[in-house]
Amino acid sequence: MMKEKVEFIVLSHTRYGENSVVLHTLCKGYGRKGFLVKVGQKTRPAYFQPLNIIEAVATVNPRSDLWWAGALTARTPLNGIRGDIRKNTMSLFMGEVLFKAIKEGAGEEGLFDWCERSILTLDALETDFSNYHLWFLLELSSALGFSPTATDLAPFAGERLREVSLLLSTPFDEAMLLPLSGASRSEIATAVLRYLEHHTESAINVRSLNVLRDVFA
Repeated sequence: MMKEKVEFIVLSHTRYGENSVVLHTLCKGYGRKGFLVKVGQKTRPAYFQPLNIIEAVATVNPRSDLWWAGALTARTPLNGIRGDIRKNTMSLFMGEVLFKAIKEGAGEEGLFDWCERSILTLDALETDFSNYHLWFLLELSSALGFSPTATDLAPFAGERLREVSLLLSTPFDEAMLLPLSGASRSEIATAVLRYLEHHTESAINVRSLNVLRDVFA
């Protein structure tokens, strides 16, 4: 075993015993990876929030899929996300999608850096970000190597194909301004998630989508 500095993005966490948690992460260099972390005065629960970008020291154990991590520090405070309930809800959705769409141990080249840029973009946006999670889903498909076109998404999009086509073809700033209702956003998100399920051969049942729909109704 050896110590190694690692960087990871928190996707979710689960309790492990009385004083530990398992952080489910996207780790730079290792892809989807779980880390055991002891909860104490030096490791605040705030670190466990989805999309936090963390630096830590991991105990690398080739014989185990689950490594211990300590000396956690948040590399970026993400004040823009944590201070806005709409962005914070969106971060829960994005973390849940990443957790379910990326298989354990897997990580496309450049995926960590793309995710980091996506998080920092959301954090920096001040207005007109109601469509951001839709842009995120479409760009995630490309980051995973699928690069969907409107034709690819047609079997999944149904009556929302026109809006999906606009999101694919419109520059980012304009895509954020497309007038969409909460219901239509939810239907578009569901369509892209079904597309991702088809290509990743994974069940991507995202419970936070209903909360997101209500927040951006």
